Amino acid sequence: MYKELIKPTEISIKDKKKLLKGSVTRAAIFAGSKVIDVKTEDNETCYFIFYKDALIYGEKLDKVETGTFIHQAFNEGIILESHHPLLKMIIPKSPLTFPNKNKLFSQLQKQFPLQEVAYITTTLDAFFTKDQLIEIMNKIYFHYRRNGNYLKSFQVVQMLSQFEPTLKSAKTRLESLDLHSYYQFYNSSNLSLIQKKDPLFVELHCFKNRFHPEKQLILEDILSQQDHFIELTLLWLEKVKKLQKAESIEKYTDIALRFVTMEEWILLLSQATINPFQELPEAKLCMEEMVKKGNAEQAALLLLPFIGDLPNCFNPILSLIWENSDSGFVLSHLDDFITFLQKQPDELKQSEEKMFELAIRLLEKHDLKTVSEQLLPIQKIFPHLWVIRKINEMITLVEDPDRMMELGDLYAEFKQFDKAIDCFFWEMELQPQNPSPVRKISKMYQYKGMLNEATTYQRIYEQLKSNQQTG
Repeated sequence: MYKELIKPTEISIKDKKKLLKGSVTRAAIFAGSKVIDVKTEDNETCYFIFYKDALIYGEKLDKVETGTFIHQAFNEGIILESHHPLLKMIIPKSPLTFPNKNKLFSQLQKQFPLQEVAYITTTLDAFFTKDQLIEIMNKIYFHYRRNGNYLKSFQVVQMLSQFEPTLKSAKTRLESLDLHSYYQFYNSSNLSLIQKKDPLFVELHCFKNRFHPEKQLILEDILSQQDHFIELTLLWLEKVKKLQKAESIEKYTDIALRFVTMEEWILLLSQATINPFQELPEAKLCMEEMVKKGNAEQAALLLLPFIGDLPNCFNPILSLIWENSDSGFVLSHLDDFITFLQKQPDELKQSEEKMFELAIRLLEKHDLKTVSEQLLPIQKIFPHLWVIRKINEMITLVEDPDRMMELGDLYAEFKQFDKAIDCFFWEMELQPQNPSPVRKISKMYQYKGMLNEATTYQRIYEQLKSNQQTG
């Protein structure tokens, strides 16, 4: 249902001199990095990696290998699917360009500190061989060693060891005497002390362990200090969905409304399987405003998933939605509307016109038996509705060839003119001298706007009528 509210997120890609259009199928946030999965108009899949909102690298990939950073991000990160309300906010608005692969690492060194370049390097294993990436990290490690910066060299070799655990040279360096004090510091100190010397390590560590209460608090604090309010909100929504409990909803509502509308926030809470209409006092006013502005169906898409758990104060809003929704929309969400009508039986009794519209829609697509089956839930609650009686009467007439004129008249009442014409033709063949079915056929063609056919059958009718008078 929510997919009806959110359009797919479109993006453009510059590939050499060609501009490709694509749709973002999903995205993953993994600490300070993001991965975007794009399906191009040529049905190719591209992956783009960002760090601190800067595009690092992107390329077309036939598949993502298990164990790569992209695979890890989409399995362990915070995932935003194609219809996520916040997806449009975490991707760039300008076209993406595939960076030059040969100049990539020299460009990265101009943009980021070397320690961060080492980390970024670990995210690119879907595009480069591990040997290439290890070589880059080794260069950074030895650069720090030559300059006597043993802490930074330890930080880099620690990343290298995590990136390729089987690499003996990295393990040997970690256990070397001149780095041993740093090894002890990282393994015996608390995270607040480590954060002062290595905030990148702490952010990554806390993100990977974000379901641990203490580490989640540290991560929340890091994101707040960085003003990363979208990521902070996504982290909270992930926790809400996991725990099925909307703690601190007022705080995060205030944060979220900095970058989303109230309607989008209601949708985000709904996607986290939290009922915003019970948790959020402002939600009712928002729905009232949506209906007042003529957006009844959009309001319905937000309300209907919670139709069985809405407070009674929402009944007037639902009544307005029922009155102002297109019959096709009502049909596509009929089960949910029936739940509402069961709570508010007076609404249906006063809505014969709406039921008439629904029956017309159904008859345009289905035979009488199917229409009757689809209206059965309403018939069980309100068996005496005019529309229900008419449909049931039509079902009995279908089996009676002597009552095709009656059936045709009923089809005409429901504006099913072609089906009515078929009934009148049947009667005309049985009684070729009877002008009545011919006159009705002429009227049906007139209703359909087929004036030549209507005129033809009007003449036949007049001739038959004249024959009767002179006979």
